[in-house]
Amino acid sequence: MKKRLLFVDDDPNVLNGLRRSLHRMRQEWDMEFVDNAATALAQFEKQAYDAVISDMRMPGMDGADLLEHIKQRYPDTIRIILSGQSSRTAVFRSIAPAHQFLSKPCDPQELSSRLGQAFAMRDLLSNPSVKTVVARMRSLPSLPTLYEEVLAELRQEEPSFQRIAHTISTDVGMATKLLQLANSAFMGTSGRVSSLTQALTLIGLDNVRALVLSVHVFSQFEGNANAAAHLLGIWDHSIAVSNLAQKIASAEGGSRMLLEECFTAGLLHDLGKVVLLAELPRETLQVFMTASGVCPKSERERLGCTHAEVGAYLMSIWGLPLPLVHAVAHHHTPSKAEETKFSSLTAVHAADAIVTEHDPSPLNRDAVLDLGYLSRLGLGGKESVWRSLYENADTKSSGGSSNKVV
Repeated sequence: MKKRLLFVDDDPNVLNGLRRSLHRMRQEWDMEFVDNAATALAQFEKQAYDAVISDMRMPGMDGADLLEHIKQRYPDTIRIILSGQSSRTAVFRSIAPAHQFLSKPCDPQELSSRLGQAFAMRDLLSNPSVKTVVARMRSLPSLPTLYEEVLAELRQEEPSFQRIAHTISTDVGMATKLLQLANSAFMGTSGRVSSLTQALTLIGLDNVRALVLSVHVFSQFEGNANAAAHLLGIWDHSIAVSNLAQKIASAEGGSRMLLEECFTAGLLHDLGKVVLLAELPRETLQVFMTASGVCPKSERERLGCTHAEVGAYLMSIWGLPLPLVHAVAHHHTPSKAEETKFSSLTAVHAADAIVTEHDPSPLNRDAVLDLGYLSRLGLGGKESVWRSLYENADTKSSGGSSNKVV
C-alpha cells in the first residue's frame, strides 16, 4: 500500500522543486503539497498521513509549532523538519516535535532512505497503541542521579568534557538523544554518527547545555514507581553488553569504527524495555517477571510487539544510523537478518546472550545464543572465546567507574 505524505513550505519554488525531484516516487508515495501550516492541519482533518515534511521558517505558524500540533493530535505520523538556515534556537525548539531533520534543498535519495527505514521499522509493530506511545514520547527517561550529575557539571564555569562523556556513556536516554541530534542535518552529518564520543564532540558542550535546559531531554524518570525500581538493572545490563560487544569486535579484528558501533548498539539494545517500562509498566512487568523463559513470541502475545521492535522503531524515526537500528531490531533474532559476515549485530547478540547467563534480574534473562546463526557466518565455536572475555574481566558489572567512552 502506498504511503501518504504531506509537504509544507511557504515558498512555491521549493514546493515545485520537490514535486519535480520526487516525481519518480509516485509509485510508492501519494504526495500532497501545501503552502502553510493552517492548510496542512485542515488536510489532516480530512485524511490520515504517514509522514509530514515541513519547512521550519514559515509566517504565522512555523514548522515547530505545526509538528507539535500534529504530534498531539496525530502521534502515529512521522514528522520531519526541513532545516534550511534555521538558527540554533529554532532547531532546539523543533527537537521535541520532530523525529528527524533534513537540510534544504531536500535530497530525494536521503529522504527516501530515511522514510523507508522509518516505515519498515514502524510496520513491524502490530500493536497500534504501542506505536502511539512511542511516537508521543518527547524523550527517554534517565535515572535522576545521572540527570543531576550532568546538570551539575554543566553549571560549572568550565565543565569537564571527560566527566560529561563518561556520564552520558552510562545512560541510554541521554546517549540516544545526543545521537539523534548528532545525526541531524543541523550537524551536517547525514546519519553517519554512531560513536558517542563523536556525537558529543560535534554537538559541543554549549549545545549539550542548551539541549538539557531547553527541552529537558535528560529528564528524570516519572513513570510507575514499581517500574523505576527495575531501571538500574537494565542500565547495568546494557552497559555490560556494550563493553563485551566491543571486546568481541576487537577480538575479531574489527575496525575502530566497528568497535564504536558495537559499543553504542550494545548500550541501546534494550531501549525498548525502557520505553515499555515507562509507558506500560504493569503489562511489561507481568511479561518479564512472571513468564518462564521470556522470548519474542511471548512478548508479542502479551504486548502485541517486542521490546526489540519498539527500540528499533524509536531509533529509526529518530534517524539513527541503519546498522544501529538493525542491531537493535534483531538482537534476539539474528537469523532473520540474513547477514553474511560479522557485524555489530553479531557482537551485540553474542554479548547479550553471554551477559544474560550471569544476570540475576528476570528483566534481563531473555537472550539465548543462536548457534546456527554463528555457524552460518563461519563463527562456530567462537562463543567459548567470547565467554572468556567476559568471565575473565576484572569487573563483570558495568555500573562502576571502570566504564569508558570509546
